[in-house]
Amino acid sequence: MAKHAGGRPRERRVDTVIAAAVRAVIGEAGYAGLTVDAVAAMAGVSKAAIYRRYTTKQEMTFAVLLPDLDERTPGDTGSLTGDLRALTEQIAAQIVGPGPDNLTGLLADIRADPALRARFATTYLTVERGIIGTVLDRAIARGELASRPDPALVHALLLGPLIAWLVVLDEFPARATELAHLVGEIAGGALTARLLPVETWS
Repeated sequence: MAKHAGGRPRERRVDTVIAAAVRAVIGEAGYAGLTVDAVAAMAGVSKAAIYRRYTTKQEMTFAVLLPDLDERTPGDTGSLTGDLRALTEQIAAQIVGPGPDNLTGLLADIRADPALRARFATTYLTVERGIIGTVLDRAIARGELASRPDPALVHALLLGPLIAWLVVLDEFPARATELAHLVGEIAGGALTARLLPVETWS
């Protein structure tokens, strides 16, 4: 009993040091330089300890950089535009945190791996779309919206300018929060003006 109780914190500790090592290696060598060997050496654990948790480098990185269920719906600001500003700020932080280049490399690997692509769709995207749905439902309850637009289309409106700024144009991450607020304002205006179709696009 005591041995079992003592083992669980050690397992959590290994998870924590692996995650910290992934971030440290990416910080030093970028996504291209991330290897299981480098993570094991940085974490001070065996490669076997990593492979007991993750079957590939990509799965390991996915788990660290894109936690499945960690994101929360922003607090109710009292308006759709305010909620969208807060949500877009969260999305900007997700891109800036691991670094746009690193996130781009990971997303390319996700698209190339059917299992990871399916996990990305059923976990991360499902959580994001659920949060957007909650924000839209609040707006309906306030009377700001008459019906719910497609959350996938709203997601594209919020995410697109940030990806363009940080990844395509390679502009300054320090302005990402400012851009997020602008995107939230524009999206809120488009939604309340009923410019978005309500039918499902995705």
